[in-house]
Amino acid sequence: MTTQTLKIDGMSCGHCIKAVTMALQEVPGVDVKDVTVGQARIEADEAVVTPAQLTAAIEEAGFTLVSAAG
Repeated sequence: MTTQTLKIDGMSCGHCIKAVTMALQEVPGVDVKDVTVGQARIEADEAVVTPAQLTAAIEEAGFTLVSAAG
């Protein structure tokens, strides 16, 4: 498991935080640690989850993944 900070564009309120949290929780291999406006801190099992899956989950929630840093 690696800890990653995801920079997310388009978030502005508590509803956004909840939407991103729920979207990331549904991705296998992801443990959501903290979500705030503009970013999410997660632990990801790189053997299970791909960057494309993280991007897709965030986009499906209506936001844009700007970057992911470990």
